Amino acid sequence: MNIYFYHTVIGKIGIAETDGSITNVFFEKDRLPQDVTEAETPVLIEAAQQLNRYLIGQLQEFTLPLSPVGTPFMKSVWVELCHIPYGQTATYKEIALKTGNGKAARAIGLANNRNPIPVFIPCHRVIGSNGTLTGYRGGLGVKKILLDIERK
Repeated sequence: MNIYFYHTVIGKIGIAETDGSITNVFFEKDRLPQDVTEAETPVLIEAAQQLNRYLIGQLQEFTLPLSPVGTPFMKSVWVELCHIPYGQTATYKEIALKTGNGKAARAIGLANNRNPIPVFIPCHRVIGSNGTLTGYRGGLGVKKILLDIERK
């Protein structure tokens, strides 16, 4: 796994890739795996460029090869997250219904929390059923910034 760190408006972000696909995004407080090599590769450069364009409101959809590692259920949730349109939000229950189990809102929350590629897989677009911002690995402040960027 190759990783490279970029300074952004949401803090220092580590983007990781393996075999030409993005596998992880790390926020400053995240623990890094031990078997990583710090190297900037072409796909990481492209990911950073797209991320910066997104963060200044010039990009609404990422076009990167993504390879998140997770269970089949988690992967199905992450696919649904990618279907939430830019500038919109969905609740955990709405995602649960789309994955075929309306009673799985808590499991959706867990899959959301374990999303290894936040921002690129937009778990920040999932909110509580009462419209409040709920947990985000990068912190609620970062989640609010991302949603504000998309609402402009």
